[in-house]
Amino acid sequence: QVQLVESGGGLVQAGGSLRLSCAASGRTFSAYTMGWFRQAPGKEREFVAAINWSGGSTYHANSMKGRFTTSRDNAKNTVFLQMNSLKPEDTAVYYCAASGSIPIYDTSGRYDYWGPGTQVTVSS
Repeated sequence: QVQLVESGGGLVQAGGSLRLSCAASGRTFSAYTMGWFRQAPGKEREFVAAINWSGGSTYHANSMKGRFTTSRDNAKNTVFLQMNSLKPEDTAVYYCAASGSIPIYDTSGRYDYWGPGTQVTVSS
């Protein structure tokens, strides 16, 4: 079992930045691929970014490439999502998730453990 808790969400103006954190506890954090997803009201859950176990490989959704960056600190059992140039359409609940698969996947079904989410609201 892996327990995940996101933090760092909040209200920000368009063009601003936020840094989300996801703290993990339980089994060996460094063994997991970590992903970020988001879900806006009335919409399906959407892939944002993922990072492999070592942090040496990342994958970002095309719509967020260049604005969002994920990273991890295995010594602190934490994964991060740096979000810059935020837009109102980035408003959503952001979730981190852990996958026992070595390849990086962008589908939620490949992830085994999920955090409760953190709300990000971007005002225009």
